[in-house]
Amino acid sequence: MGCEPTTTPDAKDVNIPALREKYRHERDRRLRSDGQAQYVRPTDHVAGGHVADYTTDPLKPAIVRDPVSEDLDVLVLGAGWGGLLAAQHLVKAGITDFRNVDTAGDFGGVWYWNRYPGIQCDNDAYCYLPLLEETGFMPSQKFSEGAEIQGYCRQIAERGGFAERALFHTHVTTLVWDEDAKRWVVTTNCGDAIRARFVIMAAGVLNMPKLPSVPGIETFKGKIFHSARWDYDYTGGTWDNPVLDKLADKRVAIVGTGATAIQIVPHLGQYAQQLHVIQRTPSTVDERPNPKTDPAWAASLQPGWQAERQANFHRAAMEMFAPGEPDLICDIWTEISRNLAAEFAADGYPQSPEDFMAAREVMDYRVMERLRQRVEDLVEDPATAEALKPFYRHLCKRPLSSNTFYPTFNQPNVTLVDVSDSKGLEGMTEAGFIADDKEIPIDCMIFASGFEVTSSLERRWGIETVAGKGGVSIYDHWRHGPRTLYGTMTDNFPNQFYIGYIQGGLNASVTEQFGRQGEDIAHVIAETMRRGKSVVEPTKAAVDGYVAKFREVELDLSAFQSECTPGYFNNEGETKPDWSLFRGWGPGWTSYRAMVNAWRDTGDLEGLALS
Repeated sequence: MGCEPTTTPDAKDVNIPALREKYRHERDRRLRSDGQAQYVRPTDHVAGGHVADYTTDPLKPAIVRDPVSEDLDVLVLGAGWGGLLAAQHLVKAGITDFRNVDTAGDFGGVWYWNRYPGIQCDNDAYCYLPLLEETGFMPSQKFSEGAEIQGYCRQIAERGGFAERALFHTHVTTLVWDEDAKRWVVTTNCGDAIRARFVIMAAGVLNMPKLPSVPGIETFKGKIFHSARWDYDYTGGTWDNPVLDKLADKRVAIVGTGATAIQIVPHLGQYAQQLHVIQRTPSTVDERPNPKTDPAWAASLQPGWQAERQANFHRAAMEMFAPGEPDLICDIWTEISRNLAAEFAADGYPQSPEDFMAAREVMDYRVMERLRQRVEDLVEDPATAEALKPFYRHLCKRPLSSNTFYPTFNQPNVTLVDVSDSKGLEGMTEAGFIADDKEIPIDCMIFASGFEVTSSLERRWGIETVAGKGGVSIYDHWRHGPRTLYGTMTDNFPNQFYIGYIQGGLNASVTEQFGRQGEDIAHVIAETMRRGKSVVEPTKAAVDGYVAKFREVELDLSAFQSECTPGYFNNEGETKPDWSLFRGWGPGWTSYRAMVNAWRDTGDLEGLALS
């Protein structure tokens, strides 16, 4: 099983020096001095006469409940993939006295909030959805629908026996370490007072929507909403049947052409009277092969198939296929490695890492040139096609796929509004928005502007106080980026653990990474309890040692990032941001897991102080 390499322009036909300069130019003309300040938390915005408080849930009515006051072994902050997998591993380790807490109304995280029309997973669901062999669940197609994914999240919680203990529609306001009680005292907006021995911070990276800070947005008298809070009452349709018939007489604008917008735009173009797609930076959008799951193929799978597939995906997306290894994924994420593997098999493998990286860079330019040609082939208007062409390295932005996004721009009711020269939306008025110094009247503005991903910890977590020993704030402790032991613990914050892109190994499948972190955390908690101890905390020396080693081996991506257009991958154009998504263990995922597994296998919890 596998697939053939794609046909790309020959290396001699791709002018890499000229493209490198073009990439640099496209990046520089989009850079803004205000960085993350160009975005605001929606809780701070007044739009259309209504306070858009995105910590509340319009999707499911909150159940009025009495405040909870209790002692608890473990509190898990989050009920998305990080929180789900932490809970799963707690159960597996024999720990059942825990709760998940989340502002949403159910399990799923981003898959709970995101219910916009056309939502699907945008990478291989057989890799992305975890625990498939354990649960017996099989995705219905290669790129699962959002409703299917959220339902599977709920199924995992129910199978694990922790679904009914979760506290939903609940926002944690303070987390304070009580040195005398040896517990975390947790308060919430529901009046809860929970005293937890251990706390797992699993809020995820896609939990808080963000809006561009647009001058005049508060004056707009039409409808405004974020894609993560889709308003079907306004548009018509439902999550599982997105017939947006109420937009037939509406002039609609959508800000963004990223992973969310490319799925929404074809639906808006089908139903809206007029659609304006406001773009700062185009995405790479390849074709989307999305076959239904073949029952015969599913029945033929042998034990261990998912781990094998995930490892294959990881090698393709972040490392390199082994000689003779087939590409099991066969999409835009694996194309560069698939093409290189075929050429290396024919011409010989590189003799050094430097030669390999040089060959990969050339293939990167060739693949991107193919993707730009795809725009020309599918978009009829030359000016629109040119504006939709991506000029940057392949992983500067999330690789995307769609069969309907580009053809939508051939419709007479759809207009691309490129705002790259003004570096974003210029402003809004009572009646519409400003582009090229002209007012464009609209009835509805939709922001597909993403989430707080690499901004400061305060903005992403939204918790007023997280205070460890001596009252030290985690926000000050990590003011210039995280300092951890193995990416999951830090000094001065006993019995507190973290799941996310924090100083650890990077895996191409986020759920595989979060799952392994959850497994490590459950191991430490279980060992602490088994040994009859109350407190576990990494020593400062252990944290200092790991941070020093991490920085020594960390991949230096500054040269690569200098060619990337601004976005959440590089914190709006920084070359080495404190909270970059991709600051990972340099030798790679296999090396990182071998190090952590060896540490666990010794059984002595070296670097941790138990008391």
